[in-house]
Amino acid sequence: MSFQSLNLADELNQALAHLEFTEPTQIQALSIPLILQGKDLLATAQTGTGKTAAFMLPILNSLVQSDFEAPAVRALVLAPTRELAQQVAKDTKRLAKFSHLRVACLYGGANIGPQEKTLKEGVDIVVATPGRLLDHMIKGTLSLSAITHLVFDEADRMLDMGFIGEIKRIMRKMPEKRQTMLFSATMDDSVLSQVKMWLNTPERVGVEQQNSTADNVDQTFYAVDEDRKRELIAHLIGKNNWQQVLVFTRTKKAADDYASELNKDGLATLAIHGDKSQGARERALEQFKSGKTRVLVATDVAARGIDIKALSYVINAELPFVAEDYIHRIGRTGRAGNSGQSISLVSIDEQWLLEEIEVLLDTRLTPQWLAGYEPDLTKEPKDNRKNTSKSRKQRDKKRILGQRTRRRKK
Repeated sequence: MSFQSLNLADELNQALAHLEFTEPTQIQALSIPLILQGKDLLATAQTGTGKTAAFMLPILNSLVQSDFEAPAVRALVLAPTRELAQQVAKDTKRLAKFSHLRVACLYGGANIGPQEKTLKEGVDIVVATPGRLLDHMIKGTLSLSAITHLVFDEADRMLDMGFIGEIKRIMRKMPEKRQTMLFSATMDDSVLSQVKMWLNTPERVGVEQQNSTADNVDQTFYAVDEDRKRELIAHLIGKNNWQQVLVFTRTKKAADDYASELNKDGLATLAIHGDKSQGARERALEQFKSGKTRVLVATDVAARGIDIKALSYVINAELPFVAEDYIHRIGRTGRAGNSGQSISLVSIDEQWLLEEIEVLLDTRLTPQWLAGYEPDLTKEPKDNRKNTSKSRKQRDKKRILGQRTRRRKK
């Protein structure tokens, strides 16, 4: 299959040629024909497989061929984080480059004034985080009455971040007659139970085994003491001469601490997390992309939306509390058909987190020892489950037990 065989509008074929896109990825080949037919869709695909173009190309095709004389917001994409919203908007503008369609990106942490000005001038497509979208709806600077296409991008993450209340308020203002699509890297019954009411007999497609990691990402786990993790990270980066390394931590403080210490090791490092201003986050990401910064330390706020095709290395300095976030973290590498490498450092106190990832992936993950960084086996593990919220623990327990039950039935 080629993009030409999809009979897209000339403006879109021109953009695809400009971007040197000739053949659709698997998720694009599966999704685009169904969306062009007007079907609602549930799609599961790993990050880096071209999900944005999979839903945006047919949406743009519909909007280009419609007879609206003046701009009106007819397509809405909801994203969980500022970074993902910005990335989706950027990709959409590239695809719409040769059309008359206008795109707005709405997210918190930025001055609302310029966003209001953009909306007032007229836009066709809005990419937004739920909170900032509601701000505009309440202020009367945005109406959803003309929406014909709605996309939930990374819906599992939006629900995990507690956006269900905001989404319900948004959906009450949404026209009943519309096309709705849900794209995500992971999908489980808890997500489907909360969103199925908003879809009309959706088709379901997927290109990877549900809750799996990309085949082209080589995963390595090292057992190491917590107080030697930073030293090991610096050793791996320096010895192997790695450039552009993305390091993940669980907390903002840990991100700042790792960035500070790695800089002392002579590695140009910056940190991004929720307490950083939007401008600071954008500057840090741009320096990382350009190569001026060698190491970027991030919390999971950056696990979605960072799209660096050539990124080869991801290091989990700390395993995530939510097992699904492991998939999204390492999905920052091995994108667009490239190979990638993920390194996860596991202290004795994180063994229970590793076990949850094993359950999610349904595979055994055995940490190895690196000479000179062997863990101290005399240490006793602490019970760090108290660091997670009660509701999160209950939810994760239900998910794990449910998966074990389903596997026993197979």
